[in-house]
Amino acid sequence: MTTRTAPSPRPAPPTSRGPGQRAGDILSRPLTDYFMILTCVMFLTFFGLVMVAAATIARAGAQGSVWSLALKQAALVGLGLVVMWIGLKLRPGFIRRMSLPFLLIAVALLLATLVKGIGGQEVGSQSWLTFGPFRLQASEVAKIAIAVWGASYLAKKQPDEHSAAQRYLRFAFASLLVFVLIIAQKDVGMAVVFITMVVFVLLLAGIGWRWIIGLGGMVVAVVAAYTISGGFRSDRLTVYVQALSGNFSETRSTAFQSYQGYLSLAEGGVTGVGIGQSRAKWFYLPEAQNDFIFAIIGEETGLVGAGVVAVVYTLLLIFGLRCALRQNDRYKALLAGALTLGVVSQAYINMAYVVGLLPVTGLQLPLISSGGSSTVITLGAMGLLANCARHEPEAIAAMQSGGRPALDRVLLLPEPWAAPPVGRARRSRGERTAEPLAGAPRRSGDTTSSPRQKVSSLGPTPRQRRQATKNRSAADTPRRVRETTTSRAHPGGAAAGGSGHRGRGRRSS
Repeated sequence: MTTRTAPSPRPAPPTSRGPGQRAGDILSRPLTDYFMILTCVMFLTFFGLVMVAAATIARAGAQGSVWSLALKQAALVGLGLVVMWIGLKLRPGFIRRMSLPFLLIAVALLLATLVKGIGGQEVGSQSWLTFGPFRLQASEVAKIAIAVWGASYLAKKQPDEHSAAQRYLRFAFASLLVFVLIIAQKDVGMAVVFITMVVFVLLLAGIGWRWIIGLGGMVVAVVAAYTISGGFRSDRLTVYVQALSGNFSETRSTAFQSYQGYLSLAEGGVTGVGIGQSRAKWFYLPEAQNDFIFAIIGEETGLVGAGVVAVVYTLLLIFGLRCALRQNDRYKALLAGALTLGVVSQAYINMAYVVGLLPVTGLQLPLISSGGSSTVITLGAMGLLANCARHEPEAIAAMQSGGRPALDRVLLLPEPWAAPPVGRARRSRGERTAEPLAGAPRRSGDTTSSPRQKVSSLGPTPRQRRQATKNRSAADTPRRVRETTTSRAHPGGAAAGGSGHRGRGRRSS
C-alpha cells in the first residue's frame, strides 16, 4: 500500500514594492539629508554658471571678451567651493565657540560701510566694501553671523520660562540692532530677508506667537514707513501695484526693469527659446545676470526650467528643515534651520518680485546670480548646513558602524562624533547628552520620558575609548598586585594542598 505525501505549498510570489515604498526607503536612510542638500546646492551652483555665461555674453562682448565675466564667476564659484569645504570640515563645537567673534566682525563691517569714503554705493544701497579686486557685501556676512550666533545663544538651556523669555528678548534686541544697521545702508531687500530668518529662528526656538506678532508688527511698520518715505523705493511700490493689474502708466523709468522682465518671461513660454538665445540680455533688461537672472531663465528654458529651479529650492528647504528636526542637539537644529531659511527665503523673494508678486527689492538669486561675496558666503553657509546634516544622530551612527561614504573620504572629511553641549563636558564626561529641538519627533525605540536623551548608542568617541582603556587598566592593577603578593608569600599555592593557603587564595581573588 502506497502512501501519498501532501504536496509542498507553493512559495508566495514576491511582493513588488511601489514607487512610494522605494521613495520611503530612500528617505529613511541615515545620510539622505546630507546627500540631498549637497545635490541641490551643486545643481543650483553649476546651473547658475551656465545661465550667467549665457546672460553676460552681450555685456562681456562689449568689453572685449565674451567669456570674461563667465570666467570671473567661475573663479568666484571655485573660491566659494573651497569655503564650503572648510565649512564641512569644521567641528560644530568650534563653530559655536567662534560665533560671538564672528558676529562682532560682521557688526564692524556694517559700521564700516556707513563711513564716508569706505563704503561703496550701488543701485541706491551703500552696503559694499572694496578690498582690491574683491567687493564684499557686509549685510550678507551679517545674515550668516546672526544665524550662527543666534543658534548658539538660544540653544543654552534655561532653568525657567522667565529666563528663557529674557534670552529671547536679548536675541531680538541684538537682531534689531543689526537690522537697523542694514536699513541705514538703504538695503531694504536684505533687511526683509534678515528679519524673516530671525522670526523663523525664534519660532524654532519655541517662542510664542504673541511675541512673533508683536515684534513682526513693529518691523513691518518700520519697513513700510521707510519704503513710503523714500524716493525710488516708493516708486517701486507704485510699480508693483500697477503690475498687479497689468497696466503700467509708464515703462521708461522705474518700471522699465520690471516691464522688461515680464516681456522676457512671456517670450519664453513653456519650453523657452533655448540656452543662449535670449534677446533681453542684449541691453534690454538691466541687471540680467544679477537681480533679474530668473527672467533670463524663464525666457531661455521656459516655464519648465523656471519650475525646476523653484522645485530645487523647495527641496533644499525641505531637507534643510528635516535636518533641523532630526537633530537631538538644540544648537545644530537651530543652526540648520536658520541657514536654510536665510538662503531659501531670499530665493523665494527674488523669484516672487521677478514674476510680479512682490515689489522689486534688489536681491540676488542665491547660488545662481552673478556676484562675488554673495556666491562665496552662500556656499560657505551651505557647507555649514551640510555639516549639520553629517552630524545627525543616525548619520553619526551609520558612519561609525559602516565607515564614511566615499565622498567624505575623497574630501578628507573627519569622522563625525556626538560632542556634548558646551558647558556640560565637565559634569558628564562619560555620558554625552543633548537637548532635542522643541517639537522634534522621537526616535524609534526611545522609551525615555525626559526631553534630554542619551546619544551613547551612537558609539564611543576616541576620547571615550581612551578613557575606558585607562579605567580597565586601573581596575586590573590592584588585583594583579594582590595575586603577585600572594604567590610570593605562598610559593606552593594550591598545589601544596594546604587548606589555610587555599582559603587565603580565595579571599585574595
